[in-house]
Amino acid sequence: MEYELNKLNQPIGLIVKDWNTPAFPSPEVMQGQFCRLEPLSADRHAQSLYKANVVDAEGKNWTYLPNGPFPDFDNYRSWLEQCGKGRDPQFYAIIDLTNGNAVGVASYLRIDPTNGSIEVGWINYSPLLQRKPAATEAMYLMMERAFDLGYRRYEWKCNALNAPSRAAAQRLGLSYEGIFRQAVVVKGRNRDTAWYAAIDQEWPDLKAAFTKWLSPSNFDAQGMQRVSLSALTAPILKQRG
Repeated sequence: MEYELNKLNQPIGLIVKDWNTPAFPSPEVMQGQFCRLEPLSADRHAQSLYKANVVDAEGKNWTYLPNGPFPDFDNYRSWLEQCGKGRDPQFYAIIDLTNGNAVGVASYLRIDPTNGSIEVGWINYSPLLQRKPAATEAMYLMMERAFDLGYRRYEWKCNALNAPSRAAAQRLGLSYEGIFRQAVVVKGRNRDTAWYAAIDQEWPDLKAAFTKWLSPSNFDAQGMQRVSLSALTAPILKQRG
């Protein structure tokens, strides 16, 4: 931890230089080569999202989320309508560019321009999006926009028992920051929350790692990666967990 000493010989944080309070993110399209993120709309996205989610017949995707699984389309659409009205969380539908269908959702939340902090969450990737380049690119696009706006800190929080989410955070280059014990109650059960984050000083290296991984040259004729994203982001991580 970097610090300086005050006149009382006490360690204090460094002065934040050359930084201005970022704008609150406006809901707008984020375009990639594999996916497009659109502000969530029940009218435009509910049908394809519901169809994509029911591929997960056992409902495993909903285990660690505060909502779901939903018994039918009407209930799911009603939830999406509420999500689409909010400013924080600010929800996006993830569109697969190979077919134009919405196959996942994610949001910005706990948006704090004053302190330059923003979180990504409410991530729900249907089986039609999981383990595809579009899944990674969606997270890259959201992280890129946050840092381009001038945010200093990009957070990821998840249930400490959600091993896939914790692994995903580290693969994306977010460093482990610890466990908040008994942080919340979700679906009547205790949730300890694992914290991960990347900061603006790390973003240039993270962007280079994402750019290299997403490059067409990183995939062979069968679409298999030549270099893993984890290998590219590992040197950037400050702590694992």
